[in-house]
Amino acid sequence: MTQSLNRIAAMTARYYYILRSSSLRLLEIIYWPAMQMLVWGFLYTYLYDSKSAMASTAGLLLGAVLLWDVLFRGQLGFTFTFLEEIWSRNLANLMMSPLQPFELAASLMLMSLIRLVIGTLPVMLLTFVLFGFNVFAMGPGLLAFFLNLVLTSWAIGLVVAGLVIRQGFGAESLAYSIMIVLLPLCCVYYPVAALPLWLHPVAWSLTPTYVFEGMRAALLDGTFRTDLMIECLALNAVYLGMGFTTFVALLQSARHKGGLLTMGE
Repeated sequence: MTQSLNRIAAMTARYYYILRSSSLRLLEIIYWPAMQMLVWGFLYTYLYDSKSAMASTAGLLLGAVLLWDVLFRGQLGFTFTFLEEIWSRNLANLMMSPLQPFELAASLMLMSLIRLVIGTLPVMLLTFVLFGFNVFAMGPGLLAFFLNLVLTSWAIGLVVAGLVIRQGFGAESLAYSIMIVLLPLCCVYYPVAALPLWLHPVAWSLTPTYVFEGMRAALLDGTFRTDLMIECLALNAVYLGMGFTTFVALLQSARHKGGLLTMGE
């Protein structure tokens, strides 16, 4: 157990040192969330100051953008850290070492969390300073929202990493596009009721839907939907298990077919 924890810590430290050694990598983590926040923040200001019917829901818009970025950046942080191993052709070396798949996955999760904190906290602060929107007004539910979104991002990241291992660089584009495919069904900017009835079961099968419905309840009604968060956490436990199982299965398949040695060529 101690050796396993040491390997996880060593891999996490390795990824952290790589990130810390490049100011451009650090800048990129903050740059994109900040630019998105500025665009949506100015729209939030316009709606809030206007006399339009949407003025009362302007806070929902900015809150949704910030939480969606947690999900999106969490998945990107996981996947891009893994892709560093592919680009440097180091994955085969890792798999020939005592490092176990779950240890690699755990280190990628920890690094995803580190990258997420580095990129998210400054943006939340800027959102408050520039636009007066306090994301912590969501109350203690914010921690539940954050936890569930991070777990979802890891589950998706595991599947994407497994597909890249198995299919090669042909699946690399999934790192950028898979979250966009889910965006319309996660009800980020609108309630589930806005979807056609036949899409409701699909929306409720996606864990982010529970988070964004909970966010709207917190901001509009001042209530924390414990039931939604418990259901979301249970679904996340299932999806995380399925994601890791998929990751291991695709890794074993690539090993069997000798794909690890030709990765990156």
